[in-house]
Amino acid sequence: MNNELYLDFLAKWQQIVYILVFITLGIGVLNYLFYKISFMSKSTYKEKFDLASEKESKKLLSGHIFVAVALFLFCNTLEYETMKLDVLWFFIRLFVSLCIGVLYGYIAQLIIKFYYPGVLEKKLKRLRFTPRVNPENGNKMKLLSEAEEDAYLDEGMQAEENVFSVDYDVWIDEATGYTKIEKYKGHLSALECDRCGFQTLRLQKEEIIKEASDTEDGELLKEFKCSYCNRIKRKNVVLTHRIKENAEGGELIDNPLDHDARISVIKIEIHGNNGEVKEYDFQNLNNAKNFLNEFNFEKLRD
Repeated sequence: MNNELYLDFLAKWQQIVYILVFITLGIGVLNYLFYKISFMSKSTYKEKFDLASEKESKKLLSGHIFVAVALFLFCNTLEYETMKLDVLWFFIRLFVSLCIGVLYGYIAQLIIKFYYPGVLEKKLKRLRFTPRVNPENGNKMKLLSEAEEDAYLDEGMQAEENVFSVDYDVWIDEATGYTKIEKYKGHLSALECDRCGFQTLRLQKEEIIKEASDTEDGELLKEFKCSYCNRIKRKNVVLTHRIKENAEGGELIDNPLDHDARISVIKIEIHGNNGEVKEYDFQNLNNAKNFLNEFNFEKLRD
């Protein structure tokens, strides 16, 4: 009797899993297909850039997750005759199928995390720097350099660029003077100021109001300042005793400057061949290093 129940269950399992394989694959394919249709339907390169930078990796990963689930289900349809011999074989197949599905999903996640960003970066650069076209007459537009574009940006926009929270591209039709300004995320993060609305609110300083003890949390005051309208905003943050233990535990620190309370700002001066000097302020060593790694020195020479 038990054997008959098991065989009946196995037959129904086989039918249901076959159906689920196609359903899961269909959902995965449709999920990515809808994204591609949405991408192709965007009328401008900027809209395509924003969509790709925000969703492409996520959609690709979710598509592979559906494939991993479908692979797991498909493996659970194999060796049907062997499964009839004993219920133990059913659980062995279930375990092996799970391992195969998880392995596929893990490899796909690693590829998307470490390899695909380079592919996506090339695609985004192509979308960002493909010459724009004047919608009024079809003329190709020119991308202005950093020095040239300042004349077309207001003070708030220039302030956002100065703190690297936002990067603006200015395209101009030299024949008619028609201009188009596109906004992109900058290299460094900054909050949106609740007074002026620009992304120029940066961390200015931190102060420990209450020291953390072994049994009680402390309190840290963070002060933010807007580089455009000079808005000051303060935020209290809980300082756990773990932070205190790490600070006083004698652990080696890779970048001591990042943790030195005496350092409030790091200044970098870049001198161009044409005599131009640019000054930049950073709140810690990591931000300064990231800036130097990504700074376009060719633009400074121009």
